Amino acid sequence: MAQLIAEVSRTFNEFLLLPNRTRTDCSAATVDLSTPLSRYTAGEAPAIELRSPFTSAIMQAVNTPDLAIALARNGGLSFLHHNQPVEDQAAAVRRVKDGAGAGPSEGEQRHPARLVDAAGRLRVGAGINTHDYRERVPALLEAGADALCFDSSDGYSDWQAQALTWVKKHHPEIPVGGGNVVDGEAFTFLAEAGADFVKVGVGGGSICITRDQKGIGRGQASAVLDVAAARDAFRERTGAYVPICSDGGLVHDYHVALALAMGADFVMMGRFFARFDQAAGAKLPTRDGFVKEYWGEGSNRARNWQRYGQGGRELVFEEGVDGFVPYAGDLTEGLALTVAKLRTTMVSCGSTTLPEFRSTARLTLVSDQSFQESHANVALRATPATAS
Repeated sequence: MAQLIAEVSRTFNEFLLLPNRTRTDCSAATVDLSTPLSRYTAGEAPAIELRSPFTSAIMQAVNTPDLAIALARNGGLSFLHHNQPVEDQAAAVRRVKDGAGAGPSEGEQRHPARLVDAAGRLRVGAGINTHDYRERVPALLEAGADALCFDSSDGYSDWQAQALTWVKKHHPEIPVGGGNVVDGEAFTFLAEAGADFVKVGVGGGSICITRDQKGIGRGQASAVLDVAAARDAFRERTGAYVPICSDGGLVHDYHVALALAMGADFVMMGRFFARFDQAAGAKLPTRDGFVKEYWGEGSNRARNWQRYGQGGRELVFEEGVDGFVPYAGDLTEGLALTVAKLRTTMVSCGSTTLPEFRSTARLTLVSDQSFQESHANVALRATPATAS
């Protein structure tokens, strides 16, 4: 008989944060958004610490070297997609590492929060799969990749555990993430296999239809809360802190704050970054303004059979769709607005660091009526009267 999990599968839309006391030393300017990307033990520093808790999804429609450069300049990290020949992905990594304007003199001034390696070069991550990792990983490391992440719609598998074990055995110096998972049991499985961080989320992406097609997944809020509890238990048991990444289900800017309050160390977003100039999709005019192309890795357009365990070397059915997102201009300007909202939310919750935010945040469930109350309920634009 199937096991029934009694807890309701909840999304970020079902929660709000309660304000906490804002101290006199708590202001948007004093908020520190740094957060660990990779596993570390008590008393030690992580191999990589993000300056801002944002990473871009491992998607063809999102990641380009230009986007990776822009995001690293703003303290985050991109994971260049792997649905391309090894040599092409390695070349993209090299372009970011040698990115224009990445030198120390240009970055301490225009981009003070930039994420760089010991040599002052911008950091960049790369996605990998469980099929050709033995060939792809060495090439990406030779090109200068700073972090790797296995990209799978369901990471709770022996194949991923075996691949993680191989990478950590042959290249122990490189941080490598695993996922995706939706519960604590799966997190522990990947952490014990060697994952340096774990991605959380199945079926919550805006262009993902895995839940419709296969009936698997979990509301993103429930998934993050469950996995965060398992991460903390793992730290208590082993002394190792394995960061978690909330991937999917982030529809509004305030959802980022909720994900971090619920325990995520950083977030990964696709639709958010697909809107910007630096993303891969074409910019197209419409009657209502410009849009950018956006398509899922599970769509026939992407044909990323390596990410989905459907058997064979092709997609038998789609687990993603393709469409458009509103064009949002330059990444730096767009991300700055979201970061400003996150900082002010943390101030309202009396926090100046992400660990403090996680440990002191208070959450409340939202009814349908209170959800409606949260939104504007007046005419937003009046039509002027015409002269008689």
